[in-house]
Amino acid sequence: MARESINQANGAGKEPTSSRPGERQPEQAQNPAAGDIDPATVTVDDEDEARLPETEVSDESNEAIAEGTLAVGHAAIENAVKLAPTSPGVYRMLSAAHDVLYVGKAKNVRKRLSSYARASSPLPARILRMIAATVAVEIISTSTETEALLLEANLIKQLRPRFNVQLRDDKSFPYILITGDHWAPQILKHRGAQTRPGQYFGPFASAGAVNRTITALQRAFLIRSCTDAFFESRTRPCLLYQIKRCAGPCTREIDFPGYSELVREAKDFLSGKSQAVKQLLAAEMEKASGELEFESAALYRDRLAALSAIQSQQGINPRTVEEADLFAIHQEGGYSCVEVFFFRTGQNWGNRAYFPKAEKSFTPEEVLASFLAQFYDDKPPPKLILLSHAIEEAELMASALSIKAGFKVEVSVPQRGEKKELITHALTNAKEALGRKLADTATQSRLLTGLVTTLGLPHPPRRIEVYDNSHIQGTNAVGAFIVAGPDGFVKNQYRKFNIKSEGLTPGDDYAMMREVLQRRFKRLLAAASDADTAPAKAEDDGVPQWPDLVIIDGGRGQLNAAKDIFDQLGLAQVSLLSVAKGPDRDAGRETLFMPDREAIKLEPRDPVLYFIQRLRDEAHRFVIGSHRKLRKKDIREAGLQEIPGIGPSRKRALLHHFGTLKEIERASIADLGKVPGVSAESARKIFEFFHTQPG
Repeated sequence: MARESINQANGAGKEPTSSRPGERQPEQAQNPAAGDIDPATVTVDDEDEARLPETEVSDESNEAIAEGTLAVGHAAIENAVKLAPTSPGVYRMLSAAHDVLYVGKAKNVRKRLSSYARASSPLPARILRMIAATVAVEIISTSTETEALLLEANLIKQLRPRFNVQLRDDKSFPYILITGDHWAPQILKHRGAQTRPGQYFGPFASAGAVNRTITALQRAFLIRSCTDAFFESRTRPCLLYQIKRCAGPCTREIDFPGYSELVREAKDFLSGKSQAVKQLLAAEMEKASGELEFESAALYRDRLAALSAIQSQQGINPRTVEEADLFAIHQEGGYSCVEVFFFRTGQNWGNRAYFPKAEKSFTPEEVLASFLAQFYDDKPPPKLILLSHAIEEAELMASALSIKAGFKVEVSVPQRGEKKELITHALTNAKEALGRKLADTATQSRLLTGLVTTLGLPHPPRRIEVYDNSHIQGTNAVGAFIVAGPDGFVKNQYRKFNIKSEGLTPGDDYAMMREVLQRRFKRLLAAASDADTAPAKAEDDGVPQWPDLVIIDGGRGQLNAAKDIFDQLGLAQVSLLSVAKGPDRDAGRETLFMPDREAIKLEPRDPVLYFIQRLRDEAHRFVIGSHRKLRKKDIREAGLQEIPGIGPSRKRALLHHFGTLKEIERASIADLGKVPGVSAESARKIFEFFHTQPG
């Protein structure tokens, strides 16, 4: 792809610093795509529907636009037109602060920019506002229009321009992997690059859909889900064998040909031969029953029931659609919802609702076209894409996706038959999902308004940060905060802090809270100073960077410690609240404390109290999880030497008996006591070492 950059006016050649991915939130942890994942240990956060976007940018056609500002924008675009190529390419509109306002593509860049430069052209108010904010244009030339379309989608996802449709909450989708690098293949959930030998089936819409399917497949085909290391260390069958979710190949409860047959049946089922597999199992059940082998017949019956459970969970299973993705869009109340269904091997592998960020003036067709390009920016497309609305450049989209996939991709809007029925079903789901989300948002708005009345806040908070810390006798101390706003929890902005202060008294909760607050707000103040912006500036996704309300877990002492930090930093604009647990830690009897006010006691059934409890409990869940990850890492690095009374001999005996440190951690006191050389007292110490609850 030949690329040529043309930078116009006022230093447009500079990369817009506010648009670089990863620099807006310096404290955000990296989260690379996971590799192979044990389905029993995976959280299902990606099942949560995306938040509704903020509608900050008005699209009223009568919005005033200063003539002088509009003239400056036209002049900047006219300068770009003079040097713009007549070939395909991508252009970026830049603001005075070098923020990217809009990314567009064109078959003829000069012609497209000329349409913006003419002051007499009748343009929508949204486009006029964009022109008025533009001071420079950057252009990247491409060889073809299809390359321009793919580049445009990539840049929109990276830069998140204000005037484009933005696909948010775009996570990778999980697959089911049946491994091919071991004589006894394993079934597991997989994310990321498909480099491990084996067969991949997917994508699935959510982790929950994969986990439910894997559980049912284990019941139906008895394929192992344990790791290879765990498999090799077994001397007796594990619990999954006892509850009939594994055939027990680790201890040769089943021979190699028998296990291979189970794996083949599972692959056939996932490959679309579900009816043939069910007929085979039904015949085997009848045969076993006829030979009076009722235990075997019952096993086949349970396997058939598990397969039926998978298909009942899948809802619709089309007869004429082998491989396709469905996209249906519904607009209401100024918001858009795109419902996506995945069909592979003639089976429905789940659906998911998206709420792209777009101004009200965008038509459903415009939103869907931009959404589609961004959706497949980092995902392989199927052979068929079915849409609820006809997009303007369907042929160009199909061509671009075909180049990306390496095979022909068809993009169409079905008009009749089963495909039309599937689109109608998807549209119903989109409408219902948007209705639920709008109702949830309205409820959240009422709760935030209730906070104003109860706490005497100046306005409903748009960003609430809730702080907590966790440790065990001062070790592995972690502080964290969670974020909530008008659309509920904002999980991509949760943060954790490893406590670093030297000389910190173990278990000093006040000192830990002070460190976390200082690090958090000193960084915010520095960022605001560097950017020379007001603290209330919103981030790209519409959630303010600065909180309106800070909630901490604790009583008056914790509140005073936090207030000292706020006073030192001059944070008068942030409201502060502490939540003390009730007697015997009873939920519903909490006491609320605010600076220079009497303690607040709410009725146990008060919705505002319940809302505050939910916020506090979410912060506690997040910080406990962060603490446990840190502690497990330390335990694995230190090994068993850290346990009092466990020397090299007992360590060898434990590892020989259980195989891995993870299995020692999972073992009960009774199981630990069965290890040669481990007394009842030593077993208790080992168990308590792994299971002590953090504070």
